[in-house]
Amino acid sequence: MGELEERSGGAWRPSSGSVYPALEQLVDEGLVRLDTAETGRAYALTDAGRAHVSAIHEELEARRQAMSDCWDGGAANEMHDAVRQLLIAASQMVQAGTEAQIEAARRVLIETRSALYRILAGELPESSGGGGS
Repeated sequence: MGELEERSGGAWRPSSGSVYPALEQLVDEGLVRLDTAETGRAYALTDAGRAHVSAIHEELEARRQAMSDCWDGGAANEMHDAVRQLLIAASQMVQAGTEAQIEAARRVLIETRSALYRILAGELPESSGGGGS
């Protein structure tokens, strides 16, 4: 998981909850095999997996480059960090929140998504700083 984070330049910080199910699917498809060693689990490409990666290498490289171009620094990195923090809070909500809290959080996320699209369409929210109560 650390390797994935490093290769993505920090744009993707995968969790075991996303990585291991994906690895299990790849094992089921015969593209990856699980090797158990004294140090724990290790996954390796099978011959079929190497052939598949070779066949789609150009597409994978184009996607990697697109991700790299997207997170080129500055405001993009700040936005990414804010989204990452939001995902952490949402994950904690799902794990520890009551049904009512989770539903309220879901509504906030839906409204936030709508607000982002309104901003993209040119509607800038009024500044909330500097005024009295």
